[in-house]
Amino acid sequence: MPERSIYTVVVADDEQELLDSVCEMIPWEALGFHLVGRAGNGLDALELVERLEPDLLLTDIRMPFISGIELARQVREIRPSMHIAFLSGYDDFEYAKQAIQYNIISYMLKPLTMDGLAAELKNIHAKIDNQYADLRRRAVERGDQAAFLIPLVLEHTENPAPGLEEFLRENAAACGLLRGEDDPAGMVVLAAELADPDAAAGASLARLVEQLANKYLRHAVFWAGGRAVAVLLGNPSDFEEYLHILADEICQVSQRALDQQCSVGVGHMTFQFLELNAAYRQALDSLHRAVESGGGVRLSEGPRRESAATLCQRALELIEQHYMDEDLSLVSLSAMLDVSPNHLSACMKKDTGETFINILIRRRMTAAQELLENTPLKIQEVARRCGYSDQHYFSYCFKKYSGVSPGALRRRRAEQEAEANL
Repeated sequence: MPERSIYTVVVADDEQELLDSVCEMIPWEALGFHLVGRAGNGLDALELVERLEPDLLLTDIRMPFISGIELARQVREIRPSMHIAFLSGYDDFEYAKQAIQYNIISYMLKPLTMDGLAAELKNIHAKIDNQYADLRRRAVERGDQAAFLIPLVLEHTENPAPGLEEFLRENAAACGLLRGEDDPAGMVVLAAELADPDAAAGASLARLVEQLANKYLRHAVFWAGGRAVAVLLGNPSDFEEYLHILADEICQVSQRALDQQCSVGVGHMTFQFLELNAAYRQALDSLHRAVESGGGVRLSEGPRRESAATLCQRALELIEQHYMDEDLSLVSLSAMLDVSPNHLSACMKKDTGETFINILIRRRMTAAQELLENTPLKIQEVARRCGYSDQHYFSYCFKKYSGVSPGALRRRRAEQEAEANL
């Protein structure tokens, strides 16, 4: 797939001269990349990631407003398959350790020559190529665990005999699915389906799901009924932290590695093997809704997610209620709506044509302008009431979206009132 050899990239650095040099002097196309955006701080970089969905983020580790480490954490939640490379002027082992947990593809120390950066970008391109190629070719053996689970997932057990659940737990522990018969792990069934499946693509999807699940949760994966089915095991906090990331990553990597759109449906968590078939049917119901809405991820849910427009409207209502909360983010908003951040982001862009971050900042700036013009509150207090603890970042956002600084707006307003009173 030669057209897939070009990867999109966003560059972020608060040193304007260095940012310009990297963006303008690196031969991006020759190295297999297409530069789609640049940012001078972490929050602008996050907005670009949400809007442009690049393959690679090349970012300084220390930037205004949010650090490269925090940027990596938030990026992992909304674009789990995206690759991240760090530039750092600090040879600090603590930073390196933090970078490792976010699966950073490269960690480069400044000062770095343009030739040195170009050479590393060539290596990064080769790593990304190899990762996708590995996902396409790696085989998965369907062992005892899948053989044990398949009938429980696909078939409904009528009138189960007394003690059957305990017997199943013994067998699950014997084949290594459980870590002992008293293992308290819950189970979630996930079903993934390609837009145009065939035998070869189906096998590749099952392998891909297997490889991605390896990073997050215990699992057993098999192919049935034209789709990849995964039984995921973990405690509730594991699922809360990793499930939406895994589901989103399956969709994102399928598009890149298999060149196909993928839909994912997820059922409710259960602690009973005899309830796996019901969980599977929930996953299929969610999968069908995902397919009908054009792909992406759907969790088992009632009628609240009937359409992207309905979900978007609920999101806008929650933004209106919580825009003053400093911790409001795409991730926290998606948790309120019980959807994945990536799905919510896609729905908001589809319905409004804007990213979550732009919508939130515009609402905050509207509130800020009203407070600045109609109250005597200090600028720091206005910032706090609009969700900003950092007055410097508030002023940056206000000038970016309004064209004037908060202080200049107040002075202009005072001059207009003085002229009106003459």
